[in-house]
Amino acid sequence: MIIKICGIQNKETLICCEKNSINFFGMIFYSKSPRNISIEKAIVLQKISENFSINGVGVFVDRNIDELEEIIKKIKLRFVQLHGSEDDTYIKNIKKNGVKIIKSISISNKNDLNQIDKYENADYFLFDYKPLKGELPGGNAKSFDWKILRKLEIETPWFLSGGINTNNIHQILDDINPFGIDLSSGVEKKLGIKDNQIINNFIGKLKNA
Repeated sequence: MIIKICGIQNKETLICCEKNSINFFGMIFYSKSPRNISIEKAIVLQKISENFSINGVGVFVDRNIDELEEIIKKIKLRFVQLHGSEDDTYIKNIKKNGVKIIKSISISNKNDLNQIDKYENADYFLFDYKPLKGELPGGNAKSFDWKILRKLEIETPWFLSGGINTNNIHQILDDINPFGIDLSSGVEKKLGIKDNQIINNFIGKLKNA
């Protein structure tokens, strides 16, 4: 199973992720998020990761396309996650920068899965809880009804996101068995602050599942 931990902000957490063979670390460029990171810090983390196996992912919400292309070049990103209302034309244009795209799709009922057909240029999908008015686009520590994803058969690899933690990982493996999982609040000691021991515990539980 592919594992992504989103909202990484420092070297120590990044090293912990690498030691636990995490595949992706997300850096969030969204000012309203408690996990927002500066471009300067992201450049440092991305540079460190070049000597690791883990891949950095820049996470954006409806960013001006010119700004996003500039950030991709500055940080030397190879993966970009789009967590807003970006359409397939936007994705196609961003991919000209040599990056792979993870497109988030907000889910509250089975009909929301129809959005998959709108994004033929996405390299990965990320299925997340659909936020209510006033909530963040992601990272709300809330989950949707995962049973919606049972028997989902699509060619594009996909991540399950939203409220994943050590208490429900067995349920996810038994009921859904996704291609990948995306963690954030489930490995935090408080809002926006990752905890290395929780990360270690989660991966330990996953390996023993």
